[in-house]
Amino acid sequence: MYYTASGNTKNSWDCELKPTYQGNCIKSSSNTKFLGLTIDDALSWKTHRDQMMSKWNTACFVIRTIQAIMSLETLRMVYFAYIHSIISYGIILGGNQPFSDKIFKIQKKAIRIITSSRPRDSCRELFKNLEILPLYSKYIYIYIYTQYKYML
Repeated sequence: MYYTASGNTKNSWDCELKPTYQGNCIKSSSNTKFLGLTIDDALSWKTHRDQMMSKWNTACFVIRTIQAIMSLETLRMVYFAYIHSIISYGIILGGNQPFSDKIFKIQKKAIRIITSSRPRDSCRELFKNLEILPLYSKYIYIYIYTQYKYML
């Protein structure tokens, strides 16, 4: 693989790189999906988050729909299957991004639905009672665990 730089770079850092492979120019893309994670050309997770938001909202709808007929333990299992698993996958890469607050709001929405709480109720005790780590705590836990694992 070779990179060809073009443009005036004498007084500027702005240059266009054109990667080639076996003589063929590789086209640039605004985003790519790798192992289920969508990353854009600015290494932002916004595109991935936007794609996941519809899945999380659908999961909240499913939980709300079955909430009246299922036990708390079953609702908790549905939460772990449909919301927590998606949040946890790739959290080490994008868990501290500026848009994480939107993901945390979806997580709190699901917790409130599971426990039949009002929209303005605090979720701190709800997370403790359900034994679910909030997004930021989950990120810190995974980060520390990963660092510890590689130190051994």
